[in-house]
Amino acid sequence: DNPQIGWLDFDSRKDGTLRYEVIGGRKTYQVVAGDSWDQLMAGYTGLTGRQPLPPRWAFGNFASRFGYKTEAETRAVVDRFAQEKIPLDAVILDLYWFGKTVQGTMGNLAWDRDTFPNAEKMMADFKEKGVKTVVVTEPFVLTTSNRWNEAVDKKVLATDKAGKPYTYDFYFGNTGLIDLYKKEGRDWWWSIYRDLKKGGVTGWWGDLGEPEVHPSDLQHATGSADQVHNVYGHDWARLIAEGYKQEFPAERPFILMRAGYSGSQRFGMIPWSGDVARSWGGLQSQMEISLQMGMQGLAYMHSDLGGFAGAVLDDELYVRWLQYGVFQPIFRPHAQEAVASEPVFRSERTKVLAREAVWLRYAMLPYNYTIAFDNEQTGMPLMRPLMFVELDVAQPAERSTTYLWGPDFLVTPIVHPGATRAEVYFPNSGSVWFDFHTGQAHKGGILETVKPVEANIPVYVRAGAFVPMAKVVQTTRDYTGREIDLHYYHDASVTTSSGKLYDDDGETAGAFEQGKYEIVRFDSKFADKRLEIGFKTETGKAMQAKERAFSLKVHNVQAKPRGVTVDGRKASFIFNAQQHLLEVQVPARKGQAAQVAISL
Repeated sequence: DNPQIGWLDFDSRKDGTLRYEVIGGRKTYQVVAGDSWDQLMAGYTGLTGRQPLPPRWAFGNFASRFGYKTEAETRAVVDRFAQEKIPLDAVILDLYWFGKTVQGTMGNLAWDRDTFPNAEKMMADFKEKGVKTVVVTEPFVLTTSNRWNEAVDKKVLATDKAGKPYTYDFYFGNTGLIDLYKKEGRDWWWSIYRDLKKGGVTGWWGDLGEPEVHPSDLQHATGSADQVHNVYGHDWARLIAEGYKQEFPAERPFILMRAGYSGSQRFGMIPWSGDVARSWGGLQSQMEISLQMGMQGLAYMHSDLGGFAGAVLDDELYVRWLQYGVFQPIFRPHAQEAVASEPVFRSERTKVLAREAVWLRYAMLPYNYTIAFDNEQTGMPLMRPLMFVELDVAQPAERSTTYLWGPDFLVTPIVHPGATRAEVYFPNSGSVWFDFHTGQAHKGGILETVKPVEANIPVYVRAGAFVPMAKVVQTTRDYTGREIDLHYYHDASVTTSSGKLYDDDGETAGAFEQGKYEIVRFDSKFADKRLEIGFKTETGKAMQAKERAFSLKVHNVQAKPRGVTVDGRKASFIFNAQQHLLEVQVPARKGQAAQVAISL
C-alpha cells in the first residue's frame, strides 16, 4: 500500500521471485484470505471500503459524446430521445460547456455564456423531464483560461522548487495543475463544484485525473509529483465525496472518473476504461477489464458503449456493444462526434435494436438496483467471473468473455463480426440454466456451442433464481416500484431457493443505515409436485411501507397446473403452454406478505 512511483518485477530473473520497488515511503502488504470469493471480497472491501449505493438514475441511459457544443444542440438531443421513445436519465457535457475550442480553454470551469446562455434554465428544464446534467472537469488550469490569474492569486496551483506556479505544455495548452494537497487548492476547487451544483449540475465527470501529464519535478504541498501521482485521482474523488457529506449530506454524488487507487470505491467513484478504440478488438477486452477491477473493489468499471476513438461506422459492432452494456454496471454510449454515439441518430434498424437493449436495461432496474445494494453491503461486484461459483473452473481464452451478472445471470457477449456461433460454459455440474429469451434449458458443467441471433446476445438465468423486473419507463424518475414482474425460474432439481428486492427513494445518501428502505424477500420450496413461493417484507424504521403488487411469472412449467392458491384461497392464473409460463397476480398491499402455492 504505497502510492509512490515504483517498479514491479514478475520473476524476470526466473528465480521464483516477485520484486517491488518504490522511490520512497514504506512498504505495507495487506493479506486477505478466505474460503470463498464471497469471503475474499468481503474481507478486501472491509479493509479498503465499500461503494456507496449510487443514485437510481445512474442505472439508466446516458446521452454523451465529445461533445455537445451549444445549449440548442443539447436540448435537441434530449428532446430526440423522448420523440424516439428511447429512455434517458442523464446528458453528459464534455469540455465545450466551458469553451468553444478544445484547446486553450481548459480551466475556465464556468459556463460559456455565448453557447450556453441559459444553462441553469436548461438544466431545470431537463430536470422537469427526469434528465440529469453531468459536466466534465479536469485538474488543469491553462495560462490562457479565464481563471488563471485567480488560481495564481489564490495559490491553488502546484509549484516548482522555488515556489512559483509550475507551468508546462501538453495537448490542451500551456497549463498549471491544481494542488489537491494544499488547503487552498481543495477549498478553491470545491467552491467551484458547490456553485455549479447549486446552479443545477447533478453529476461530475473527472477526466485526465492521472494526472495525464505530471512532470516529475512538479511540487505538491506533500511531496513531488512522483510521490502523489498514483493517488491524485483517488484524492480528487475524495474531495467531491467529502464536500457532499459536509454541504449536501442527504444526496448521493455521481462521480465518474478515469483514475483512482485502492479503495477509491468508498468515495463513490465510478471508473471507465478510457478512450477505447471503436473496433471489435476494443470490445473484446472490456469484459476482462471490468471483471478484474470488480475483484479489486471497483465494481462499476465500464466502457464507452460503442467504442470511443475512430471514425468507424459499424452498426453491428455498435449494437453488440450496447447489448453487452445492458449487463455492465453503467449504460453510457460515448464517442468522438464523427460517428454518432447516441442510438437516436443511427440507422433505422440499428435504432430498433438499440432501443430494445435500452428497454431491457430499464426493465432490469429492480434487479440491478438490488445487486448494487448487495455490492454496498458485501463488496461483491456486479460483474463476476465464473470462478466465483465454480472455484476450479478452467477458463481458456475462448471462454473468458462469459461472466456472471449478479448471482443469477450468465452472459456471453458477441465480440466478433458476423458471428454464427459462440461457446458458452455453463458452470456448476448438476445445475440448470435457462435461456433468458427462449426458455431453453442447459445443464451445468458443460461447454456448449450456441447460435447467436441479431436481437440479443446469449444470456441465461440460473434455475431457482428470482428476478424482479419492471415496466419500462422513459426515465427512472417515473419508476415507482409499486408494480413488479417477479420471474421465478423453476426446475425440479431446485428444492429450495431465495431472493430479494431492495428498494428506497433512489436518492438519499445512507438510506439503508437510516432505515429508509424496504426489502421484499422471496423463497421457494418444491416437493411432491407442489411449488410454494413466499413473500415477506422488511420495512426500515424510517420508511413508510409501500403498496406493492407482484405479477409472479413462473418459468419452465411443463403442464397446466392443477390449481393455484394465494394465501390459501383459490386464485386465477394464466398458463402459456407454448412458453411453459405460469402467471399469477399477487394483489397490491403494504408490507407485502403472501404465500403462493402451485399444484403441478
